[in-house]
Amino acid sequence: MRTLVSPSTLRSPGGKIGYAVIFGCTLLLFVIAFLFPLYWAVTGAMKSPQELAQTPATFIPNEWHPETFADAWDQLSLGKYFLNTVIVAGGAWLAQLAIDVPAAFALSKLRPKFGNVMLGLMLVTLMLPAAALLVPTYVTITDLPLLDVNLINSPAAVWLPAAANAFNIYLLKRFFDQIPDELIEAARLDGAGPVRTLWRVILPISRPILAVVSILAVVAAWKDFIWPLLVFPDTEKQTLSVMLQRVAIDMPLNVLVAGMVLASLPMVALFLAFQRHILAGLTAGSVKG
Repeated sequence: MRTLVSPSTLRSPGGKIGYAVIFGCTLLLFVIAFLFPLYWAVTGAMKSPQELAQTPATFIPNEWHPETFADAWDQLSLGKYFLNTVIVAGGAWLAQLAIDVPAAFALSKLRPKFGNVMLGLMLVTLMLPAAALLVPTYVTITDLPLLDVNLINSPAAVWLPAAANAFNIYLLKRFFDQIPDELIEAARLDGAGPVRTLWRVILPISRPILAVVSILAVVAAWKDFIWPLLVFPDTEKQTLSVMLQRVAIDMPLNVLVAGMVLASLPMVALFLAFQRHILAGLTAGSVKG
């Protein structure tokens, strides 16, 4: 395989130095690109409102105000809205696991008739813009078919539309495709049905991809804005993203930025805690060996 730089050049002293310099500079640029927004938000929250709004902006605060985070917690009632968001995101996560995992298992291992057609139709939904689905989904939520229930101001208004996620089903199916059919056949010979096989055999060896799907589900529900804005007109039941936008006009700028930083901390911590599982899950089904 030909490359821009030959292997012999890379093995030379000059090639090794050049490679190290280019790799180091590229890595540094990526680190700056990812960390600078975090630094700017955290330091912005600890500036005074006047300093935060001044032009040109100060890279380092002239006066540090760490108490702004406590003020944001109290003034914005973040505890209540954190609880609302945890309920919404946690329910959406459980709903996706309850629907997407069995669906992916059925498509991968049970192989129903027209399974590939159903998978293709699900993937087609990924091509539709999210805005095009807002009106029909909202109409459905306000008058749930068969039950005649209005789910407005209920967390179920977020849980149900989030339950069937075509992208997560595809990720899970790709992972399940790599599991040897011999394991399924052995479980069947031991008398295990599809449900027991899924619970006892498939799920224990699928923790990496389950971690990926879980992170995607929680992050999507946590940061979603448009749909919670529509289904939670009651301000007491709104999520963090909707509440922060609602109070943005009346709050001091540094308090608002501090609230945004606090709202983003759980997702940052979640990613740092499970980054190994995320990387393992994303690469698990990419190579068939």
